Amino acid sequence: MKNNPFLLLALAGLCWSGNHLVGRAMGGQVPPIGVSTLRWLVPLLLILPLAWPHLARDWPKIRAHWPAMLWLGLTGGAMFSILQYVGLRYTTALNVSVLNSLVPVLIIAVGTLMFRDRITGLQIAGIATSSLGVLVVISRGQIDTLRQFAFNWGDLLTVLSMVFFAVYAACLRLRPQINHWSFLTVLAAISVVCAVPLAIAEAYSGDITFQATWLTFGSVAYVSIFPSVVAYTAWNRGVELIGANRAGPFLHLVPVFTAILATTLLDEPLALFHVAGFALILGGVWLASVRKPV
Repeated sequence: MKNNPFLLLALAGLCWSGNHLVGRAMGGQVPPIGVSTLRWLVPLLLILPLAWPHLARDWPKIRAHWPAMLWLGLTGGAMFSILQYVGLRYTTALNVSVLNSLVPVLIIAVGTLMFRDRITGLQIAGIATSSLGVLVVISRGQIDTLRQFAFNWGDLLTVLSMVFFAVYAACLRLRPQINHWSFLTVLAAISVVCAVPLAIAEAYSGDITFQATWLTFGSVAYVSIFPSVVAYTAWNRGVELIGANRAGPFLHLVPVFTAILATTLLDEPLALFHVAGFALILGGVWLASVRKPV
């Protein structure tokens, strides 16, 4: 399986789909920044013994590429996770998954802006179409919402988290050629260091605190293993095998998995604006990836 990018990317999508459901279920009951910190701290402690021999061998490359590693940890680890969990306090798991479909187009846009990747007219049309799909979702299909700027802050934070993940995916080309356990360990360590100050501030605010409940233990256990260790290992390997642009469309499996699970487990209704928004986003991604720029 480790050399089959399609199975790896599908597995990552399934794990992230479950993350949306767990994040929504714990919204308002578990501190989002605190759980984001634990999402990386627990895996760091678990995989460090396994990664230690590789870290010793890979350390010269890690040190030489430290700015890139810091950037990847900040964007793809800390900021992506924090914004996602905070956003899930104010929106639905289904909304997050539909908006997740914007990432493939965002990856193309980031590659163009940061690395001067060439972009075609169809890709520009795809970005515009997908952006329209995002507006449909965050406005709930109501034009008056756009006129009054009454956006759901959860949706806006979710879009921002997707931007950070797109930056991470596009910038994976900067990662040093090191063992995947070494990379994941450094990514987790940087994510923890970046998230801890915000988690301390959240704890002092007293808005939400950790409670010794099954929801807390179950949520921390799930997010520490599946969307972190399993999903990132599978995603990073899949991108390594086929590239970020080709891997991006596999994120469309996330709303499919989530729609099935959210409507059955969380009783979240599947509305017409979800379908319309997803169709526009999917159409935009198809336009953006219909052919490679030359």
